[in-house]
Amino acid sequence: MTGFAERLRAALDTHGPLCVGIDPHAHLLAEWGLGDTAAAVRDFALRTVDAAAGRVGVVKPQVAFFERFGAGGFAALEETLAAARAAGLIVIADAKRGDIGSTMAAYAAAWLTPGSPLEADALTVSAYLGPDSLRETLTGAVRAGKGVFVLAATSNPEATPLQTAHPVDVAADDGQTVAARVARDVTWVNGSAAFTGDLGPIGLVVGATVDRWELGLTDDLLRGAPLLAPGFGAQGAQPTDLSRLFGALSRNVLASESRSILSAGPADLASRIEQRRALYREGRS
Repeated sequence: MTGFAERLRAALDTHGPLCVGIDPHAHLLAEWGLGDTAAAVRDFALRTVDAAAGRVGVVKPQVAFFERFGAGGFAALEETLAAARAAGLIVIADAKRGDIGSTMAAYAAAWLTPGSPLEADALTVSAYLGPDSLRETLTGAVRAGKGVFVLAATSNPEATPLQTAHPVDVAADDGQTVAARVARDVTWVNGSAAFTGDLGPIGLVVGATVDRWELGLTDDLLRGAPLLAPGFGAQGAQPTDLSRLFGALSRNVLASESRSILSAGPADLASRIEQRRALYREGRS
């Protein structure tokens, strides 16, 4: 079985860092000439999968925009996940689950078990009930050949006071932030001798619009972790910023864009993906 880290490295090297978010906002459905229904979400998502296949290596469905339609939305999501994986895309389910250990194990079983109706290649999770609550999720993902992206420094500005705070169990002059503590306490899995490449299966969400150095997210701390970076495109960060923001870690970054791509509409979606992909390639040269 080829593990998640190896598959992600191949996708990054082949297609570049662009990750297409599949976010069927109500206003985007309207702009596409679709209704605000589960059937419309299915159409929107499958068209996006078709446009992304062969052009990027990774897609990221935002689960909340499917969930709001209940059973019909979940049916659309299941079909989207399966279609994307069948098209050779790596699929990150952006569900941001976070709970006590036993509940997290159930979430992991739902999203990361081979053959599950909601099977994805990786899942976004939150460590803010304590990094140890994710232990079974992380180890279970590794056993299944899957990946996990743990929220460390998100791109929403209201998260800054929490993520820059200092844990109470370290010396005040230590300088460690909550974000850095999360990164330290979940990436230990990547140090296993079982992973021979430059990436492990446990990644971190590090926003492109935050100052990662202010949060203590140094190159040494992040080395070996895949980095899912929201904030590119509509939120302000541009492909030319990738090297400046992530430096030597740039090869490990998935630059997530959704609205900047999806706003092109169904007719121009593929060409917009090509344009954005080309900009990242130029920024690396």
